[in-house]
Amino acid sequence: METGFTKWIIVVTVVMCCLLELIDTSIVNVALTQMMGNLSATQQEVTWVIASYGIANVIVIPMTGFLAEQFGRKNYYLVSVIIFTLASIACGQSTNIWELVAFRFIQGIGGGALMATSQAILVDTFPPKQLPLGQALFGMGVIIGPTIGPTLGGYIVDNYDWPWIFYVNVPVGILASIFTMLFIRDPERIKNAIPRPLREIDWAGVFLLILGVGSLQLVLEQGETEDWFESLYINSFALLAAIGLIGFVWRELTARQPIVDLRILGRSRNLAVGAVLSFVLGFGMFASVFIFPIFTQRILGFTAAQTGLILLPGALASGFMMPVIGKMLQAGVPQKYMIPTGFLIFFVFTFWMARIISPTAGEEDFFWPLMVRGLGMGLIFLPITTMSLAGLSGKDAGQAAGLTGMIRQLGGSFGVAIVGTYLERSIAQNRIGPLANISLYDTNTVERIQAFTQNFVSRGFPLEQARQQAYAALEGILMKQVSIITYSQVFTMIGLFFVVCLPLVLLIKRARRGEAIDLNAAH
Repeated sequence: METGFTKWIIVVTVVMCCLLELIDTSIVNVALTQMMGNLSATQQEVTWVIASYGIANVIVIPMTGFLAEQFGRKNYYLVSVIIFTLASIACGQSTNIWELVAFRFIQGIGGGALMATSQAILVDTFPPKQLPLGQALFGMGVIIGPTIGPTLGGYIVDNYDWPWIFYVNVPVGILASIFTMLFIRDPERIKNAIPRPLREIDWAGVFLLILGVGSLQLVLEQGETEDWFESLYINSFALLAAIGLIGFVWRELTARQPIVDLRILGRSRNLAVGAVLSFVLGFGMFASVFIFPIFTQRILGFTAAQTGLILLPGALASGFMMPVIGKMLQAGVPQKYMIPTGFLIFFVFTFWMARIISPTAGEEDFFWPLMVRGLGMGLIFLPITTMSLAGLSGKDAGQAAGLTGMIRQLGGSFGVAIVGTYLERSIAQNRIGPLANISLYDTNTVERIQAFTQNFVSRGFPLEQARQQAYAALEGILMKQVSIITYSQVFTMIGLFFVVCLPLVLLIKRARRGEAIDLNAAH
């Protein structure tokens, strides 16, 4: 265990790296339009900038435990930071869209290791009694990172050019590399471990993991763009995902030295429940951050920077709550009570949002609901993490941390995919109802069109053009109202998903008082 100055330098280093990785999952979203123009890319092509990073992330995360054992955790972490930093420079220097996609994939390979290994290093820095505090500091990065991304990206896009969303990683990456070399050490178990010979590595498991999880992530990232299962392309990768995942599960349950030991799910009921709850957490966390900026920018006309600043206080509140929740866990408050409380608070947030969104909503209307979201996320993340890993040690803890990290990421991908699809399709369906009340035979409709027409004529438009503008204005009002109804339904749907999953908490086995969490190998 480290103490004093060294301990806090390590804390700063790993939280900084964790933030970098998570910020980069969302920072590019606000720059896609600029990228399309500068790189002569179509909207479909530019979505691969997001997809490639996510695919690399979700492949690498479950393998971090094995890779750290094989090469040494410090070495693996240092190489990952360097890969992430160099790939960030390459992304900014890209001259066409496919160069950028390739470098984003490489960046995702480095980034996938940062979050999982940061957790291991951070927790290993604290003595057992302070482990909840270590987890709390890690949780600050996980909750705040995805929210800071759009804020920082919006500011950069508004004031600079898109390559700077990648260049800002460079000084932080250099500093993190130096601190890693100087201050981070391997625990004795990893330091004394003998690497497996290449012939003994579970290459079949590696291949099936890449095939199954990579194909699934691709389907989730590209499904809406390709019209889901109407596309041969999506159907093909869905089939590959099914083959890969089924083969991966079979292989890892039967292999003598699996790359990802799935058997620990059977040895720890809390880990199995925690894996499912991690999926729910990822779903709610990423889906709510995805839908809110779309609403504020499309309907209310906010800039990306404005939207990010609205989200920021709630994310900071969640981050600052983490140490408080860590103290509560240290004091013996059971996770079995904290998790359902967090779920219900998050439901209050979604219900509140569903009721307050309107065409006239302002920034101040969202402050308290988003603060409630931050409170709920804080009460969910840390108890799930500590509950999942309680009682595990050595390699089991490392495997468990990698599994829950991957599942949380997949939960986020499912959330974004489902919400995005529901949003686009429900707007078209919800338009049918109000449209029945709009007719040239309806007095109110005719009066509204005439008022709009006169307004445009008074601005100097010819009569026929003014009439067309009036029809367009009426269509705009209709679509705004329909969109608001749909966004309200989306928030309600997310909240109901959390309520439906509440009974899972009953399966949690309460840890014995004083039971430690050995995360010396957690990745």
